[in-house]
Amino acid sequence: MPADQPALFTPLTIRGRRFRNRVTISPMCQHAGRDGFATDWHLVHYGKFALGGAALVLTESTAVSADSRVGLADLGLWSDDHVPGLKRIADFVHDHGALMGVQIAHSGRKAFSKPLWEGGRALSPEALDAMGADWRRVGPSAIAASGEWSVPEALSAAQIAEITQQHVDAARRADAAGMDVLELHFGHGYLVASFLSPISNHRDDAYGGGLDGRMRLAIEITEATRAAWPEDKPLFVRLSCVDGAEGGWSLDDSVVLAQRLRDLGADVIDCSSGGLSEETRRSNVPRGFGFQVPYAARIRKEIGIPTQAVGLITGPEQAEQIVAGGQADLVAIGRAALEDPYWPAHAARALGAEDFALWPLRHGAWLDKREPVLRKLTEEAAQ
Repeated sequence: MPADQPALFTPLTIRGRRFRNRVTISPMCQHAGRDGFATDWHLVHYGKFALGGAALVLTESTAVSADSRVGLADLGLWSDDHVPGLKRIADFVHDHGALMGVQIAHSGRKAFSKPLWEGGRALSPEALDAMGADWRRVGPSAIAASGEWSVPEALSAAQIAEITQQHVDAARRADAAGMDVLELHFGHGYLVASFLSPISNHRDDAYGGGLDGRMRLAIEITEATRAAWPEDKPLFVRLSCVDGAEGGWSLDDSVVLAQRLRDLGADVIDCSSGGLSEETRRSNVPRGFGFQVPYAARIRKEIGIPTQAVGLITGPEQAEQIVAGGQADLVAIGRAALEDPYWPAHAARALGAEDFALWPLRHGAWLDKREPVLRKLTEEAAQ
Protein backbone atom coordinates (compact mmCIF):
# COMPACT_ATOMS: atom_id res chain seq x y z
CA MET A 1 0.00 0.00 0.00
CA PRO A 2 1.40 3.46 -0.87
CA ALA A 3 2.47 5.89 1.86
CA ASP A 4 -0.63 8.01 1.31
CA GLN A 5 -2.87 4.99 1.75
CA PRO A 6 -6.63 5.46 1.58
CA ALA A 7 -8.46 6.09 4.85
CA LEU A 8 -10.42 2.88 4.27
CA PHE A 9 -7.19 0.90 4.58
CA THR A 10 -5.71 2.69 7.58
CA PRO A 11 -5.44 0.34 10.58
CA LEU A 12 -7.53 1.06 13.67
CA THR A 13 -6.96 -0.07 17.25
CA ILE A 14 -9.89 -0.41 19.66
CA ARG A 15 -8.96 -1.55 23.14
CA GLY A 16 -6.59 -4.48 22.60
CA ARG A 17 -7.58 -5.34 19.05
CA ARG A 18 -6.01 -4.04 15.84
CA PHE A 19 -8.27 -3.84 12.79
CA ARG A 20 -6.11 -4.17 9.68
CA ASN A 21 -8.45 -1.84 7.79
CA ARG A 22 -11.92 -0.30 8.19
CA VAL A 23 -13.97 -2.92 6.32
CA THR A 24 -16.14 -5.28 8.35
CA ILE A 25 -18.58 -7.99 7.30
CA SER A 26 -22.08 -7.30 8.52
CA PRO A 27 -24.14 -10.02 10.27
CA MET A 28 -26.32 -11.92 7.80
CA CYS A 29 -28.64 -14.76 8.80
CA GLN A 30 -27.70 -17.99 7.02
CA HIS A 31 -30.26 -20.40 8.52
CA ALA A 32 -27.66 -23.17 8.21
CA GLY A 33 -27.21 -24.18 11.85
CA ARG A 34 -28.39 -27.34 13.56
CA ASP A 35 -29.86 -26.76 17.03
CA GLY A 36 -27.70 -23.66 17.24
CA PHE A 37 -24.49 -25.44 16.22
CA ALA A 38 -22.20 -24.06 13.52
CA THR A 39 -21.73 -26.28 10.46
CA ASP A 40 -19.21 -26.53 7.65
CA TRP A 41 -21.31 -23.95 5.82
CA HIS A 42 -20.42 -21.37 8.47
CA LEU A 43 -16.72 -22.23 8.34
CA VAL A 44 -16.60 -21.64 4.59
CA HIS A 45 -19.02 -18.70 4.68
CA TYR A 46 -17.11 -16.71 7.31
CA GLY A 47 -13.68 -18.02 6.34
CA LYS A 48 -13.87 -16.71 2.80
CA PHE A 49 -14.38 -13.15 4.10
CA ALA A 50 -11.15 -13.39 6.08
CA LEU A 51 -9.41 -14.57 2.91
CA GLY A 52 -10.98 -11.63 1.09
CA GLY A 53 -9.26 -9.05 3.26
CA ALA A 54 -11.92 -7.85 5.72
CA ALA A 55 -10.72 -6.54 9.07
CA LEU A 56 -13.58 -8.02 11.10
CA VAL A 57 -16.04 -10.79 10.33
CA LEU A 58 -19.25 -10.75 12.39
CA THR A 59 -21.49 -13.77 12.77
CA GLU A 60 -25.17 -13.74 12.05
CA SER A 61 -27.56 -12.93 14.89
CA THR A 62 -26.65 -15.63 17.42
CA ALA A 63 -29.35 -16.54 19.91
CA VAL A 64 -28.83 -16.30 23.66
CA SER A 65 -31.52 -18.95 24.24
CA ALA A 66 -33.16 -21.67 22.18
CA ASP A 67 -36.47 -19.82 22.17
CA SER A 68 -34.97 -16.50 21.06
CA ARG A 69 -33.88 -17.43 17.55
CA VAL A 70 -34.90 -15.41 14.49
CA GLY A 71 -35.09 -18.68 12.54
CA LEU A 72 -34.97 -22.20 13.85
CA ALA A 73 -31.70 -22.90 12.00
CA ASP A 74 -29.85 -19.90 13.43
CA LEU A 75 -26.61 -20.06 15.39
CA GLY A 76 -26.83 -20.15 19.17
CA LEU A 77 -24.71 -19.61 22.26
CA TRP A 78 -27.11 -20.89 24.91
CA SER A 79 -24.92 -23.91 25.66
CA ASP A 80 -21.24 -24.54 26.28
CA ASP A 81 -21.54 -27.21 23.62
CA HIS A 82 -21.85 -24.48 20.98
CA VAL A 83 -18.39 -23.11 21.76
CA PRO A 84 -16.10 -25.54 19.85
CA GLY A 85 -17.84 -25.03 16.50
CA LEU A 86 -17.50 -21.26 16.75
CA LYS A 87 -13.92 -21.53 17.97
CA ARG A 88 -13.05 -23.57 14.89
CA ILE A 89 -14.28 -20.67 12.74
CA ALA A 90 -12.54 -18.01 14.84
CA ASP A 91 -9.24 -19.90 14.65
CA PHE A 92 -9.43 -20.05 10.84
CA VAL A 93 -10.31 -16.36 10.57
CA HIS A 94 -7.41 -15.44 12.87
CA ASP A 95 -5.00 -17.56 10.85
CA HIS A 96 -5.81 -15.37 7.85
CA GLY A 97 -5.35 -11.97 9.43
CA ALA A 98 -8.88 -10.93 10.37
CA LEU A 99 -10.71 -10.47 13.66
CA MET A 100 -13.78 -12.53 14.47
CA GLY A 101 -16.86 -11.23 16.24
CA VAL A 102 -20.22 -12.57 17.30
CA GLN A 103 -23.51 -10.71 17.37
CA ILE A 104 -25.72 -11.96 20.21
CA ALA A 105 -29.43 -11.32 20.32
CA HIS A 106 -32.86 -12.18 21.63
CA SER A 107 -35.43 -11.83 18.87
CA GLY A 108 -38.38 -11.25 21.21
CA ARG A 109 -41.72 -10.78 19.52
CA LYS A 110 -40.13 -11.41 16.10
CA ALA A 111 -38.84 -14.89 16.92
CA PHE A 112 -39.35 -17.91 14.69
CA SER A 113 -39.65 -17.06 11.02
CA LYS A 114 -38.90 -18.99 7.86
CA PRO A 115 -35.78 -18.31 5.77
CA LEU A 116 -36.02 -15.70 3.04
CA TRP A 117 -36.00 -18.38 0.33
CA GLU A 118 -39.04 -19.98 1.97
CA GLY A 119 -40.92 -16.69 2.10
CA GLY A 120 -39.52 -15.26 5.34
CA ARG A 121 -42.93 -15.34 7.02
CA ALA A 122 -43.58 -15.79 10.72
CA LEU A 123 -44.24 -19.34 11.89
CA SER A 124 -47.71 -19.70 13.37
CA PRO A 125 -48.23 -20.75 17.01
CA GLU A 126 -49.81 -23.93 15.65
CA ALA A 127 -46.67 -24.68 13.61
CA LEU A 128 -44.49 -24.13 16.67
CA ASP A 129 -46.72 -26.38 18.78
CA ALA A 130 -46.51 -29.07 16.12
CA MET A 131 -42.72 -29.08 16.56
CA GLY A 132 -43.23 -30.09 20.18
CA ALA A 133 -41.39 -27.10 21.63
CA ASP A 134 -42.90 -24.98 24.37
CA TRP A 135 -41.83 -21.73 22.76
CA ARG A 136 -43.70 -18.46 22.87
CA ARG A 137 -42.88 -15.04 21.50
CA VAL A 138 -42.18 -12.48 24.22
CA GLY A 139 -41.95 -8.70 24.39
CA PRO A 140 -42.34 -5.69 26.64
CA SER A 141 -46.12 -5.68 26.12
CA ALA A 142 -48.77 -7.89 24.58
CA ILE A 143 -48.54 -6.11 21.21
CA ALA A 144 -47.84 -8.04 18.02
CA ALA A 145 -45.12 -6.86 15.62
CA SER A 146 -47.74 -6.84 12.84
CA GLY A 147 -50.68 -8.87 11.57
CA GLU A 148 -48.60 -11.89 10.62
CA TRP A 149 -47.03 -12.22 14.08
CA SER A 150 -48.78 -13.69 17.12
CA VAL A 151 -49.31 -11.54 20.21
CA PRO A 152 -46.26 -11.93 22.47
CA GLU A 153 -46.29 -12.68 26.16
CA ALA A 154 -45.45 -9.58 28.20
CA LEU A 155 -42.29 -10.32 30.15
CA SER A 156 -42.21 -10.21 33.94
CA ALA A 157 -39.36 -8.52 35.83
CA ALA A 158 -37.99 -11.97 36.72
CA GLN A 159 -38.03 -13.05 33.05
CA ILE A 160 -36.25 -9.83 32.07
CA ALA A 161 -33.52 -10.54 34.61
CA GLU A 162 -33.16 -14.06 33.21
CA ILE A 163 -32.72 -12.71 29.67
CA THR A 164 -30.04 -10.29 30.87
CA GLN A 165 -28.21 -13.21 32.43
CA GLN A 166 -28.53 -15.15 29.16
CA HIS A 167 -26.66 -12.34 27.42
CA VAL A 168 -23.92 -12.48 30.07
CA ASP A 169 -23.60 -16.24 29.71
CA ALA A 170 -23.45 -15.95 25.92
CA ALA A 171 -20.73 -13.30 26.23
CA ARG A 172 -18.61 -15.61 28.36
CA ARG A 173 -19.04 -18.40 25.83
CA ALA A 174 -18.09 -16.01 23.03
CA ASP A 175 -14.86 -15.27 24.86
CA ALA A 176 -14.20 -18.99 25.29
CA ALA A 177 -14.74 -19.38 21.53
CA GLY A 178 -11.93 -16.88 20.86
CA MET A 179 -14.12 -14.05 19.60
CA ASP A 180 -12.42 -10.65 19.44
CA VAL A 181 -15.58 -8.53 19.30
CA LEU A 182 -18.98 -8.90 20.93
CA GLU A 183 -21.91 -7.08 19.34
CA LEU A 184 -25.21 -6.63 21.18
CA HIS A 185 -28.14 -6.54 18.77
CA PHE A 186 -30.49 -3.81 19.95
CA GLY A 187 -32.09 -3.14 16.56
CA HIS A 188 -34.46 -4.40 13.88
CA GLY A 189 -37.49 -4.79 16.10
CA TYR A 190 -36.01 -7.59 18.19
CA LEU A 191 -36.40 -7.73 21.95
CA VAL A 192 -34.37 -4.75 23.12
CA ALA A 193 -35.55 -2.58 20.21
CA SER A 194 -39.15 -3.38 21.15
CA PHE A 195 -38.46 -2.16 24.69
CA LEU A 196 -36.95 1.08 23.35
CA SER A 197 -39.90 2.10 21.19
CA PRO A 198 -43.05 3.66 22.70
CA ILE A 199 -45.00 1.98 19.91
CA SER A 200 -44.28 -1.51 21.24
CA ASN A 201 -43.59 -0.74 24.92
CA HIS A 202 -46.69 0.20 26.91
CA ARG A 203 -45.37 -0.92 30.28
CA ASP A 204 -46.07 1.08 33.42
CA ASP A 205 -43.23 -0.35 35.51
CA ALA A 206 -39.51 0.49 35.65
CA TYR A 207 -39.01 -0.88 32.11
CA GLY A 208 -41.56 1.36 30.44
CA GLY A 209 -42.99 4.86 30.39
CA GLY A 210 -40.50 7.60 29.55
CA LEU A 211 -37.19 7.33 27.75
CA ASP A 212 -35.22 6.29 30.84
CA GLY A 213 -37.54 3.39 31.56
CA ARG A 214 -37.62 2.20 27.96
CA MET A 215 -33.81 2.33 27.81
CA ARG A 216 -33.40 0.39 31.05
CA LEU A 217 -33.12 -3.08 29.49
CA ALA A 218 -30.54 -1.89 26.95
CA ILE A 219 -28.53 -0.29 29.72
CA GLU A 220 -28.72 -3.29 32.03
CA ILE A 221 -27.67 -5.75 29.33
CA THR A 222 -24.79 -3.50 28.23
CA GLU A 223 -23.54 -2.98 31.77
CA ALA A 224 -23.74 -6.68 32.63
CA THR A 225 -22.13 -7.93 29.43
CA ARG A 226 -19.37 -5.32 29.54
CA ALA A 227 -18.51 -6.56 33.03
CA ALA A 228 -18.35 -10.15 31.76
CA TRP A 229 -16.57 -9.35 28.48
CA PRO A 230 -12.76 -9.01 28.72
CA GLU A 231 -11.47 -5.49 29.17
CA ASP A 232 -9.16 -5.77 26.16
CA LYS A 233 -11.95 -6.77 23.74
CA PRO A 234 -14.25 -4.28 22.00
CA LEU A 235 -17.99 -4.18 22.61
CA PHE A 236 -20.20 -3.09 19.69
CA VAL A 237 -23.90 -2.24 19.92
CA ARG A 238 -26.18 -2.32 16.89
CA LEU A 239 -29.05 0.15 17.03
CA SER A 240 -31.95 0.85 14.76
CA CYS A 241 -31.21 4.56 15.02
CA VAL A 242 -34.77 5.23 13.85
CA ASP A 243 -37.38 2.49 14.01
CA GLY A 244 -39.40 3.93 11.14
CA ALA A 245 -42.70 4.14 13.04
CA GLU A 246 -44.53 7.44 13.37
CA GLY A 247 -44.07 8.56 16.97
CA GLY A 248 -41.56 5.75 17.56
CA TRP A 249 -37.86 5.61 18.38
CA SER A 250 -35.99 8.57 16.88
CA LEU A 251 -32.45 9.57 16.04
CA ASP A 252 -32.57 12.04 18.93
CA ASP A 253 -33.35 9.10 21.21
CA SER A 254 -30.43 7.14 19.74
CA VAL A 255 -28.06 10.00 20.51
CA VAL A 256 -29.14 9.92 24.15
CA LEU A 257 -28.81 6.13 24.35
CA ALA A 258 -25.44 6.12 22.57
CA GLN A 259 -24.03 8.46 25.21
CA ARG A 260 -25.25 6.17 27.99
CA LEU A 261 -23.81 3.13 26.23
CA ARG A 262 -20.46 4.88 25.72
CA ASP A 263 -20.31 5.69 29.42
CA LEU A 264 -20.96 2.02 30.22
CA GLY A 265 -18.02 0.90 28.10
CA ALA A 266 -19.48 0.33 24.65
CA ASP A 267 -16.82 1.02 22.03
CA VAL A 268 -18.67 1.21 18.69
CA ILE A 269 -22.27 2.03 17.73
CA ASP A 270 -23.31 0.04 14.66
CA CYS A 271 -25.89 2.29 13.02
CA SER A 272 -28.80 0.55 11.31
CA SER A 273 -32.52 1.38 11.16
CA GLY A 274 -36.08 0.11 10.87
CA GLY A 275 -37.53 -3.29 11.57
CA LEU A 276 -39.94 -2.55 14.41
CA SER A 277 -42.63 -4.18 12.32
CA GLU A 278 -42.91 -5.50 8.79
CA GLU A 279 -44.36 -2.15 7.71
CA THR A 280 -41.41 -0.11 8.97
CA ARG A 281 -38.96 -2.55 7.42
CA ARG A 282 -40.52 -2.22 4.00
CA SER A 283 -41.33 1.42 3.49
CA ASN A 284 -40.98 3.89 6.32
CA VAL A 285 -37.19 4.15 6.17
CA PRO A 286 -36.44 5.33 2.61
CA ARG A 287 -33.54 3.43 1.10
CA GLY A 288 -30.78 4.76 -1.10
CA PHE A 289 -27.03 4.33 -1.33
CA GLY A 290 -25.56 4.79 2.14
CA PHE A 291 -28.97 5.72 3.54
CA GLN A 292 -27.94 5.06 7.15
CA VAL A 293 -24.59 6.86 7.02
CA PRO A 294 -26.06 10.14 8.37
CA TYR A 295 -27.05 8.29 11.56
CA ALA A 296 -23.48 7.11 12.07
CA ALA A 297 -22.14 10.58 11.30
CA ARG A 298 -24.36 12.36 13.81
CA ILE A 299 -23.74 9.91 16.67
CA ARG A 300 -19.99 9.99 16.01
CA LYS A 301 -19.93 13.79 15.96
CA GLU A 302 -22.16 14.47 18.96
CA ILE A 303 -21.13 11.64 21.27
CA GLY A 304 -17.51 11.14 20.27
CA ILE A 305 -17.87 7.38 20.03
CA PRO A 306 -16.65 5.40 17.02
CA THR A 307 -19.43 4.32 14.70
CA GLN A 308 -19.96 1.69 12.04
CA ALA A 309 -21.91 2.59 8.92
CA VAL A 310 -23.97 -0.04 7.13
CA GLY A 311 -26.61 -0.20 4.42
CA LEU A 312 -26.25 -0.11 0.63
CA ILE A 313 -22.55 0.64 0.75
CA THR A 314 -21.46 -0.97 -2.49
CA GLY A 315 -18.39 0.73 -4.00
CA PRO A 316 -14.82 1.43 -2.84
CA GLU A 317 -15.03 5.17 -3.53
CA GLN A 318 -18.26 5.43 -1.54
CA ALA A 319 -16.74 3.57 1.42
CA GLU A 320 -13.57 5.66 1.24
CA GLN A 321 -15.58 8.90 1.36
CA ILE A 322 -17.44 7.72 4.45
CA VAL A 323 -14.26 7.03 6.41
CA ALA A 324 -12.13 9.86 5.01
CA GLY A 325 -14.96 12.33 5.60
CA GLY A 326 -15.24 11.38 9.27
CA GLN A 327 -18.78 10.03 8.95
CA ALA A 328 -17.89 6.64 10.44
CA ASP A 329 -14.83 4.75 11.62
CA LEU A 330 -15.83 1.40 10.16
CA VAL A 331 -17.83 0.43 7.08
CA ALA A 332 -19.85 -2.79 7.16
CA ILE A 333 -20.71 -4.54 3.93
CA GLY A 334 -23.11 -7.45 3.64
CA ARG A 335 -24.68 -8.33 0.33
CA ALA A 336 -21.78 -6.73 -1.54
CA ALA A 337 -19.56 -9.29 0.20
CA LEU A 338 -21.91 -12.13 -0.72
CA GLU A 339 -21.51 -11.07 -4.33
CA ASP A 340 -17.75 -10.63 -4.00
CA PRO A 341 -16.07 -12.13 -0.90
CA TYR A 342 -12.86 -10.42 -2.04
CA TRP A 343 -14.51 -6.99 -1.96
CA PRO A 344 -11.91 -5.54 0.47
CA ALA A 345 -8.97 -6.80 -1.61
CA HIS A 346 -10.52 -5.48 -4.81
CA ALA A 347 -11.33 -2.17 -3.10
CA ALA A 348 -7.72 -1.77 -1.96
CA ARG A 349 -6.48 -2.08 -5.52
CA ALA A 350 -9.21 0.22 -6.87
CA LEU A 351 -8.14 2.88 -4.38
CA GLY A 352 -4.49 2.78 -5.33
CA ALA A 353 -2.75 -0.31 -4.00
CA GLU A 354 -0.11 -1.58 -6.39
CA ASP A 355 0.39 -5.07 -4.98
CA PHE A 356 -1.56 -8.02 -3.65
CA ALA A 357 -0.62 -7.65 0.00
CA LEU A 358 -4.21 -7.94 1.23
CA TRP A 359 -4.77 -11.21 -0.63
CA PRO A 360 -4.01 -14.56 1.01
CA LEU A 361 -0.39 -15.51 0.40
CA ARG A 362 -1.37 -18.61 -1.54
CA HIS A 363 -3.46 -16.47 -3.89
CA GLY A 364 -1.61 -13.18 -3.96
CA ALA A 365 1.75 -14.64 -5.01
CA TRP A 366 0.24 -16.16 -8.15
CA LEU A 367 -1.74 -13.03 -8.98
CA ASP A 368 1.31 -10.85 -8.45
CA LYS A 369 3.35 -13.07 -10.77
CA ARG A 370 0.70 -12.72 -13.48
CA GLU A 371 0.35 -8.94 -13.15
CA PRO A 372 3.32 -7.87 -15.35
CA VAL A 373 2.09 -10.16 -18.12
CA LEU A 374 -1.40 -8.68 -17.97
CA ARG A 375 0.01 -5.16 -17.92
CA LYS A 376 2.19 -5.86 -20.96
CA LEU A 377 -0.70 -7.41 -22.89
CA THR A 378 -2.95 -4.49 -22.04
CA GLU A 379 -0.35 -1.98 -23.26
CA GLU A 380 0.17 -3.91 -26.49
CA ALA A 381 -3.57 -4.06 -27.13
CA ALA A 382 -3.83 -0.31 -26.70
CA GLN A 383 -1.17 0.44 -29.33
